[in-house]
Amino acid sequence: MSHTFDRRSFLQTTGAAAGLAATGTMMSVLPARADGHLYTIRLQLGWLASNGIMGEVMADHLGYFEEEGLALEIVPGGPNVDGVAAVASGANNLGSISSSPSLMLARSAGLPIRCIAAGYQQHPFTYFSLADNPVNTPQDLIGKTVATQGTARILLSALLAQNGISEDDVEVIVMGGDMSALMTGQADVATGWTTNVNALSILGDQRVDMALWDGGIQLYANPYYTTDDMLAEHSDKVEAAIRAISRGWGAAYEDPDAAVDALVARYPNLDRDSEMQAAPLVLDYSFNEATAERGWGTMTAENWQAQIDIYDRLDQFTSGAPALEDIMTMDILEATAQTRPTFG
Repeated sequence: MSHTFDRRSFLQTTGAAAGLAATGTMMSVLPARADGHLYTIRLQLGWLASNGIMGEVMADHLGYFEEEGLALEIVPGGPNVDGVAAVASGANNLGSISSSPSLMLARSAGLPIRCIAAGYQQHPFTYFSLADNPVNTPQDLIGKTVATQGTARILLSALLAQNGISEDDVEVIVMGGDMSALMTGQADVATGWTTNVNALSILGDQRVDMALWDGGIQLYANPYYTTDDMLAEHSDKVEAAIRAISRGWGAAYEDPDAAVDALVARYPNLDRDSEMQAAPLVLDYSFNEATAERGWGTMTAENWQAQIDIYDRLDQFTSGAPALEDIMTMDILEATAQTRPTFG
């Protein structure tokens, strides 16, 4: 994450959207509107389609969106897509992004978005090492070379700061999405998501995990968000979308095989065997003791405030730390409490 959410990138994105409109290729970025008798939810992802939307695909497959009077359009993200800006501009009306700090930084930069639910209760971001040179705790990073994605450097900074370790004690190199730096000895540690089973398979039984969460940086992954205007003018549609999505994730929890089949049928580029390996991991991040008590998608103000405080200490907010009530709202979760599944 570059964390460069500012009004310039916002305007660049909305300008790009206007350019697409001029060429007649706006199928996925038109403003929210009624589509026949169904209201279209345009879900902007922060990533390319993957098992992170297993629940949404299952919900659509089982007709849950239609039961709510909704149609679902999934808009893929990726490294060259500023999904938060696309939602903030109103081009798409609901978003899900990899990590919660992106929403804090966007709000601090002036984008009118707020989190409404947390998809993963625990962030899968992990520091991977090998058994003959293991990193089991943050202190083990001292003197090591860490290969991480450029967008994830801030996560390492947060981890080191949280554990009283100077950044001078750790060498950092930038890597791509595979584990080659670790396997070739260029780095002692490489980073990634535990749900990316394809990239991690090369580590085999020599793999040692240290989760960012266990190091004291407890972020939400796959948080859902929308705009202040959507919450003010179409909260009923947002509530309906969260009901459908939560039921889809519940159905995936009860029948992971069927959920993977629906996912692969919609996205044939995905490998079924790999997705079957990833499904239990994805579902474990989606449902735990917190969801057993408060339902799928739950989150807490205390966790959000802790995240704000950490990033404020790291001077990541160029326009000052955002207020908690500007970052998140519990209104949608409270309105859908009777529907959201309580597995875990």
